Amino acid sequence: MASGGEQFPPQRQERQPGKEHVMEPAPQFTSSDYTPSNKLCGRVALVTGGDSGIGRAVAYCFALEGATVAFTYVKAEEDKDAQDTLQLIKRAKTSDAKEPMAIAADLGFDENCRRVVGDVVNAYGRIDVLVNNAAEQYKSSSVEEIDEERLLRVFRTNIFSYFFTARHALKHMKEGSSIINTTSVNAYKGNSRLIEYTATKGAIVAYTRALALQLVKRGIRVNGVAPGPIWTPLIPASFNEEECAKFGSQVPMGRAGQPIEVAPSYVFLACNHCSSYMTGQVLHPNGGTIVNA
Repeated sequence: MASGGEQFPPQRQERQPGKEHVMEPAPQFTSSDYTPSNKLCGRVALVTGGDSGIGRAVAYCFALEGATVAFTYVKAEEDKDAQDTLQLIKRAKTSDAKEPMAIAADLGFDENCRRVVGDVVNAYGRIDVLVNNAAEQYKSSSVEEIDEERLLRVFRTNIFSYFFTARHALKHMKEGSSIINTTSVNAYKGNSRLIEYTATKGAIVAYTRALALQLVKRGIRVNGVAPGPIWTPLIPASFNEEECAKFGSQVPMGRAGQPIEVAPSYVFLACNHCSSYMTGQVLHPNGGTIVNA
């Protein structure tokens, strides 16, 4: 940990998406305390934004639990992180899981989401778990700074993609399948510096609840995870050096969380024998922040 009350060494990445391989320290995607127990053996999972951060930790834990894993990433911008994650999953996967797959795509457009789902189904025959996780955010001091182009970009990535990917994936999901959407603590407490991001995360909460009601009779569960301040590439790509250094210090636990501290929430929601009586719900790994559901 950095000195002088800092959580991390000061750092800044000039553009999004952020890159995990240049972060210091690297986000923790695994832990010696995590003991897999075949919770997802035989399952096929698609994780959007799975090359880094929370997505990488989720994909990795899913592989440890026996799932066959495919994930998406942004071509050119995230190639190294994607290849690193692909190799990690290959080493982690169980013997009966198929080879993992990394798919480059801009998920803000319906046709791209259709193609991603098609690639996964062509390779594995179905989708059992869909994790909608791709996201981007930009800091602003006033809503007057947010023009139409930026607003549309954030909404395309953060919420349009959740609709598009689900609508195509559902054609290949059967009873017992699950959808897990990544929202944020900001949906519950607000964030004056991340207005459009916060708006999309609020939309994801409502979307999760509505879709859960729509799919319950088909036996498909829909839940969400609302992380607090987690050390991911999104942080140095969004905030200045001073803000990165102190990131996470405001929560009751006094520190930022690591992706591996969030990923087990997704494992729990993906596993039928762990969470079969849960749908339309959101888990809150956020360092102790009290929220009103």
